[in-house]
Amino acid sequence: MIDKVMALLALAVLTAFLVILVVYVPRLDLGLIIGATLLLVAYDFLVHEGRARKSSAADDAD
Repeated sequence: MIDKVMALLALAVLTAFLVILVVYVPRLDLGLIIGATLLLVAYDFLVHEGRARKSSAADDAD
């Protein structure tokens, strides 16, 4: 449970930092790169969470 909270906290801190960067450096190309970065991070978080959930369910079944 604590690993999920830490992962969400890390995602929130990264997002806050990147949003501040976009606000103070309003460039379209920078915004697109940061948007792509956040999408990849969110995808990685969701995929990792899904694998952990499947693994946990398989361990509980044994």
